[in-house]
Amino acid sequence: MKPTGKIRLGIPKGSLQESTLQLLSAAGLGVYTNGRSYFAATSDPQVECMLIRAQEMARYVAHGSLDAGITGLDWVLESGLDVATVTDLVYAKQSRAKVRWVLAAPENSPYRRPEDLEGRTIATELVGVTRRYFSQKGISVNVEFSWGATEVKPPELADAIVEITETGSSLRANRLSILDTVLESNTQLIANCRSWQDAAKRGKIENLALMLRGALEAKGRVGLMLNVRRHDLETVLAVLPALNKPTIAALSDNDWVAVNTVIEETVAWEVIPKLKASKAEGIVEYPLNKVVA
Repeated sequence: MKPTGKIRLGIPKGSLQESTLQLLSAAGLGVYTNGRSYFAATSDPQVECMLIRAQEMARYVAHGSLDAGITGLDWVLESGLDVATVTDLVYAKQSRAKVRWVLAAPENSPYRRPEDLEGRTIATELVGVTRRYFSQKGISVNVEFSWGATEVKPPELADAIVEITETGSSLRANRLSILDTVLESNTQLIANCRSWQDAAKRGKIENLALMLRGALEAKGRVGLMLNVRRHDLETVLAVLPALNKPTIAALSDNDWVAVNTVIEETVAWEVIPKLKASKAEGIVEYPLNKVVA
C-alpha cells in the first residue's frame, strides 16, 4: 500500500491548549474540538488530533500512539524517552518568551543558595530534572512529587520548591524568593522516531513545522506598503526598521518606487508619521498571517 503521510498529532490539554489551538489556526490548520472528547477533527483529512496532557506527550509519541506532538522541552527531558525534536516553538500561556523552572524558598527562610538546602525537602512536578540538578551540584536533598499548588507548600510541607514561571508573579504573591534557575524550557514539536524516518509522514510533519514557525514569526508584526519618489528613498529607508532589507520595486512612473517591508506592530505608531514626514505616500499597514524565511 502506498504511504499516505496521514499523521496523528498530540495537542497539549490544559494551560497551553488555547494558545496552541490559536497557533494551529494561524498556521492554517483548523482544529475542531469537542469538550467531551479527547479527539479532534481538523481541516486537513491527513491530520488527526488528540488532546493529551503535556506531561504525558513524550511517552505517547515515543511509544507510537502519536506520530507527533506539541509539548515542552521540560517534559521531554523529564520523560527520558527517545523522540525526534522537529523544531522549537517559542510560545507560552502569556508570551512568546521561554519559561523557567526555578528553585524558590520562602523570603524569610535561611535559604539563599542551593547549597543551603542540603538534607532538606524539595517539592516539584519535575522530579527527575530536579534530582539531576541537585546531583550535578553534589547536594543531597529529598525531592517529593507535587500534584499541584506547589507554591503554597513551603514552609510547612516542604523547605523549597522547583516550579515553572513566566513572570514570577505567582512566586512573589506567595512570598517566595528565586534561588536559581533549574531549567529554561520552551514548547517543541516532537516526532516519533519511526514516523520521522517514514518519508511521507516526515514530509507532513515538516510542512506542519514550517507553517507553525511562519505563524509565530508573524505574531506581533505587520506589513507596510508605501510609495516614495526615488530622490526621497534614502530618507524613508533611514526611518524604516525592517525584518530584513525591504523590497523595493519600480512603478510605471520611473520617478517613483514601491517599498514593502515587515515591522513590529508596536513601532508602527511612531514609524508611520515619520514616513509621512519623509514624503512617503500611499502608506498601507496590513496584518500578517505568516512570515516564512
